[in-house]
Amino acid sequence: MTLTYHDYLGIPEILELQTPRSNPPEHDETLFIIIHQTYELWFKQFLHEMDRAEACLNSDDLWGCVATLKRMRMILKTLVQQVDILETMTPLSFVSFRDRLDTASGFQSVQFRIMEFRLGHKRQRILDMTAEGVPLRDQLVEAMEKPSLMDVLNGFLSRMGCEIPKEVLDRDVREATAPSEGVQNELLKMYRERPDVSVMLELLTDIDEGIQEWRYRHVKLAERTIGAKIGTGGSDGVEFLKRTLFTPLFPDLWAIRSEM
Repeated sequence: MTLTYHDYLGIPEILELQTPRSNPPEHDETLFIIIHQTYELWFKQFLHEMDRAEACLNSDDLWGCVATLKRMRMILKTLVQQVDILETMTPLSFVSFRDRLDTASGFQSVQFRIMEFRLGHKRQRILDMTAEGVPLRDQLVEAMEKPSLMDVLNGFLSRMGCEIPKEVLDRDVREATAPSEGVQNELLKMYRERPDVSVMLELLTDIDEGIQEWRYRHVKLAERTIGAKIGTGGSDGVEFLKRTLFTPLFPDLWAIRSEM
């Protein structure tokens, strides 16, 4: 049988995955479902690209990593742009089906938590709140236990001749990335002496900024849609989201700005 576009992409199956819970159906619920399903697909692709970026760093393939980081940056830009579509939904439109979500919440997106962990923003409490049996929890555990992207970068820089402190190279990878003056000194040296490496470092800064921008747009979306209401997952809604703002994933890359 000839392979068709529909068969290759599984179009019939994809189009059956949108199941509004409101009865009669509320018009904007379909939009809400599709946007969030699309987010999850982009999260999957982002993680797929991170696999490649880390593999490139581990094999000292600088330009392969640069090309992959560029794609990761563009995925984040797409995530931010999708908020524009969600903002066409008014608060009244959302409240018309919000109760149907029950306890479902974006807070429960395990793929996004995997992204955070692999980018270095690890928190044991997030893992503890993800119950046994939740889909993808095993991958979240794996992300907690393995080196983050910054750990892989530090290994790459060490092989490039940078004097990365031993306590950084041997640190407990289950902990969140923490700033290091020794790493910062070596990053500054790379900016001054290795313009090729500085291209990669700027792309990592772009990715960090992109995550922060996505968080900010998410906060403002929630604020204009639900105001001060409690989040569907039981969190304190907008106030919870605000506490996640402006936390850098790669603090050393931001700390050196004033020294350049």
